[in-house]
Amino acid sequence: MTTTLPRPTAPTPPNPATRAANRLLTRLLRLPGTRHGYRVERNIPTPARDGAVLMTDHYAPVTDRPKGTVLVRTPYGRGFPSNLEARVYADRGYHVVLQSCRGTFGSTGDFYPMANEADDAQDAVAWLRTQPWFDGRLATAGASYVGWTQWALLMDPPPELRACLIAVAPHDMHDAAHGSGAFRLGDFLSFAEMVVNQERFTGLRAMPRMLTLNRRLAPVFGALPLADAADQATGHRAAWFREWLTTPERDDPVWDRLKLGDALERVDVPVRLTAGWQDLFLDQTLHQYQALRTRGVDVSITVGPWTHQELGQKGMGRLVRGNLEWLEIHLADEAPTRLRSAPSVEVYVTGQGAWRHLDQWPPVTSATVRYLQPGGKLVADKPGEGTPSTYLYDPANPTPALGGPLLTLDAGSKDNAKLESRSDVLTFTTDPLTAPLEIIGTPVVELAHTRNNPHADVFVRLCDVDPKGVSRNVAEGLLRLDPASPLDQVQTVRVRLDACAHQVKTGHQVRLLIAGGSHPRYARSEGTGAAPGTGTELRPCTHTVHHDSGAVSRVILPTPTG
Repeated sequence: MTTTLPRPTAPTPPNPATRAANRLLTRLLRLPGTRHGYRVERNIPTPARDGAVLMTDHYAPVTDRPKGTVLVRTPYGRGFPSNLEARVYADRGYHVVLQSCRGTFGSTGDFYPMANEADDAQDAVAWLRTQPWFDGRLATAGASYVGWTQWALLMDPPPELRACLIAVAPHDMHDAAHGSGAFRLGDFLSFAEMVVNQERFTGLRAMPRMLTLNRRLAPVFGALPLADAADQATGHRAAWFREWLTTPERDDPVWDRLKLGDALERVDVPVRLTAGWQDLFLDQTLHQYQALRTRGVDVSITVGPWTHQELGQKGMGRLVRGNLEWLEIHLADEAPTRLRSAPSVEVYVTGQGAWRHLDQWPPVTSATVRYLQPGGKLVADKPGEGTPSTYLYDPANPTPALGGPLLTLDAGSKDNAKLESRSDVLTFTTDPLTAPLEIIGTPVVELAHTRNNPHADVFVRLCDVDPKGVSRNVAEGLLRLDPASPLDQVQTVRVRLDACAHQVKTGHQVRLLIAGGSHPRYARSEGTGAAPGTGTELRPCTHTVHHDSGAVSRVILPTPTG
């Protein structure tokens, strides 16, 4: 909680170093548009309805014909890199309001992630209405948490709003945290540790902490009880993390302010969505697109070969160029007609290494089925008789996470050799392909499965194996099994993997990896049924995957028709 408010500053132009950086940014990102220059008024105190004061910077373009206002609300400070997009938009004729969320970087009040953003966003718009330079044309922009602040505003869209630019952002934090049944431990404990320390370690001082994050948190990930260890790791300054960890029930009041699904039914302005195939919020972004498209909202989506962190690095050029086009069309109303009829979906096809434009997501596909067989084979023919495959999952030595859609820097597609060599991992692999196989949509794995412990998880990963034997992950999913399902009967476990657009080339192989967890991406199944975060014991589980004529296991791959 901030007690001393920063002093406001007079509007000033960027210093020579910032102007040089802006010119370099324009060249590197190949940004279009005339640059006008801008002035920045910092530390403007803006009121919230409960008496909190939200610190705001105003980027004013140097032009007598501004194009409207872009609102950006962030908990990560108003300096670099949070101000990067603000500088780009202001330089091209837009007023930009960059505001620190309550309890962060000068704003008063207590920071509880996501919970207060709906009211605070409305108060930010109310303040905008009092400003002489605000002409009634409003857009919102930002990624991740900043995207959440946009969905929060869309719970009650203001009449001035004309467009939204939302990237890699959730709208439902319960689903983000507990959607698979297992808590996303690594992502959200990393987030908690970062936000409670972010004002102590800024700029270059923050980088060493980011690079050593997993090593510093490793003892916590393995501790029992987990909630107590997490409290210590965050200095007892993130009570909300304990609430998230220990509350898997969707209808618990803890989640009431953290579910913004109603915004998908209320927004009626054009929305541009951006996601990455290796982003932890991919599923929610695709759901946002489908929900808005079904309602007839003008919506587009770009999905690139990025992790959550890479969008602001490798994906920055495409993100900002697309955002500028969207603002020209829907806020400034100055874009050429040709841009208004562009396809609503663009996806990067990994493996092939090319962008593709589609009319909708998901595209029309057919099912290509491959069956698991004894000996680790994955084939087109249904299995005959054979011995089941088994593995022992030991939570005292849990199957580790390796890459994938993580929040942290070690996310993405990785060489899976170390993972596949473990005794607690099964693999099933096709022969080398004689023709390319395109997988575009959401793969599903159905396992004929038994176990000897009611409390267990099943983790499945789809991989592309190149001719040198290097296996790289494409999509994955985890499911916490229903402890009430009988142990003495074969159950069909249906695991929905991440959506993907991937081409497996000729000579490559498709591989399915099966394990009992992916720790610490997901909090491990401790095998006892103890409430999340409170367990003090660990019990192993033997998993059996059946693949015979009476108990079929298979992977269903969505492939293009025609």
